[in-house]
Amino acid sequence: MIIRLELEPGDVLREDALQEQLEIGRTPIREALQRLAGDQFVTVIPRRGMFVSSIDVGELSTLYEMRAMLEPYAARLACVRGTGELWGEMATVIEESLRGGVAPEQLLAVDRRCHEIIWTAAGNRILADTLDMLYAHSDRVWHVYLSDVADTRHAVDEHIVILELLRAGDPDRCAAAVEAHVRSFDDQVRAAVTARLAPP
Repeated sequence: MIIRLELEPGDVLREDALQEQLEIGRTPIREALQRLAGDQFVTVIPRRGMFVSSIDVGELSTLYEMRAMLEPYAARLACVRGTGELWGEMATVIEESLRGGVAPEQLLAVDRRCHEIIWTAAGNRILADTLDMLYAHSDRVWHVYLSDVADTRHAVDEHIVILELLRAGDPDRCAAAVEAHVRSFDDQVRAAVTARLAPP
């Protein structure tokens, strides 16, 4: 809900309202909010409450730096540790996206699933958890700045090349392709932010 802007930056988060809306108990709601606060999606202000965190444009470079370092590293590990079964799953995910009429939101889900398969193949749970959090922040940025303008198809097409390199077991070229993939997203965000901030 935070990522898709159903809960927007600055919105107040009330446990009782979330319990009613999501139809789950107080304990899982509280645990989820604590984790979201730890991952910087929620801001806690003592004696005032919990709020959906703002998106700081100035921190976009930090987000890119982290993903540009960790995503290629995960790809290198995946080249060594991945299995044919995982690459078959990734191929199926990509093939399903090639049919006509797939919405940008669905293509973004395909992009995420491809990343998740690479993280799984890397075989490092801590790395996967960190990348999952970073991707969620990128996903939220996409919804704020790019959902109406981004060429999501291009991002999925890049995974076709990445999959070939994973199957070939070529860590250097695969890592370079993944880094370029992450950089492409960052370039699109920067262009969208610049366009939005430009005077009319």
